[in-house]
Amino acid sequence: MKLITAIIQPHKLDDVKEALAAAGVHGLTVSEANGYGRQRGHTEVYRGAEYTVDLIPKIRVEVLSDDADAETLVNVITKAAGTGTIGDGKIWVAPLDSVTRVRTGETGSAAI
Repeated sequence: MKLITAIIQPHKLDDVKEALAAAGVHGLTVSEANGYGRQRGHTEVYRGAEYTVDLIPKIRVEVLSDDADAETLVNVITKAAGTGTIGDGKIWVAPLDSVTRVRTGETGSAAI
């Protein structure tokens, strides 16, 4: 089993959710995140004063998958979240030792 974590731009969340649903994903976790990558933030002007925004708002999407489906889901997220501009985000895949569904006690792939 794998844990797929994607950091994406907030306005791409609906596209990613729809693409994952079309790929057969039945559940995911979404949370707000702040950070920066190569863009190192940006400057904005508010009431005539210029200031630097160091941490850019992002969305963190987490999906559990079987080993065989992980690469496919990464490709689905990449296509749905990509704009071709800096700040599109990152996706990483981590192995999972076990997963248990709290309600039923199911473990492994049955709990996904």
